[in-house]
Amino acid sequence: MPDEKNFYKDIIDNLYDGIYFVDRDRVITYWNKGAERITGYSPTQTLGRSCRDNLLNHVTASGVLLCQNHCPLAAVMEDGREREVEVFLHHAQGHRLPVMIRATALRDETGKIIGAIETFSNNTHVINTRRQLREMHRAAMTDPLTGIGNRRHLEGRLRAIIAEFQDGASHAGLLSIDVDHFKEFNDSYGHNTGDIVLRMVAQTMRHALRATDTTGRWGGEEFIAIVHDVRDEDDLRAAAEKVRALVEHSRLDINGQGLTVTVSIGGTMLLAGDTPDSFVGRADQLMYRSKQAGRNRVTIG
Repeated sequence: MPDEKNFYKDIIDNLYDGIYFVDRDRVITYWNKGAERITGYSPTQTLGRSCRDNLLNHVTASGVLLCQNHCPLAAVMEDGREREVEVFLHHAQGHRLPVMIRATALRDETGKIIGAIETFSNNTHVINTRRQLREMHRAAMTDPLTGIGNRRHLEGRLRAIIAEFQDGASHAGLLSIDVDHFKEFNDSYGHNTGDIVLRMVAQTMRHALRATDTTGRWGGEEFIAIVHDVRDEDDLRAAAEKVRALVEHSRLDINGQGLTVTVSIGGTMLLAGDTPDSFVGRADQLMYRSKQAGRNRVTIG
């Protein structure tokens, strides 16, 4: 009955989500106000057009174009099973908009599939929430002064690398790196300059090692580097000497004065039965040997 049809049409037309219908040829037969609001396309621009015309031009985050070969509407008309996928649609103003689409078969009174319905909602808030969670996680794992990993991050990576070692999946070495005479440096030049020095050392260390290695600030002027996939002490020594030499030849220009620092390094290979405490403790002892031997040197053991 007409009034009932209009009643349900008014409900669908005013839903917050976008909804449109297509027939078996994927020609758009209905376009609600939610679809117009989300996409910027009016019914005049969409009705009678095929979704194959790439009007919305759905694309996945990895760049796969769905409208040509992987259309969810075409798929549900083939087997009747619902689909749900996150895509980026083409807005009338040209930009890409993240949406969650749900495709459902449209059937007549006998159950025969005569088309499909796509429902979609603006997914921007979901994307933003995920981004915020990633940023919060990154902030929780990053030392705010130096921009590299913090102690919490290092402790997590130590537990992970020990578990991988116990499973026979990897080998690793650990470097304990401490800035020489840092207290005297702070007393002479001030804590602000000291902070800049810590950032210089941290970034030099990060760039001296591979992207697959883990670097972080353990506390104060002490840093730790987990060097992954090293075969033996010779490989670990080479990595440590590279860090030591590059820090030694780094320079901080403050008020026309070139300031330099050195680091003392202790390094050790991960052994069977190691815990995070024993692994770090052994590297620390070797670092202190470097201090006692005159600083600006590497001790591996």
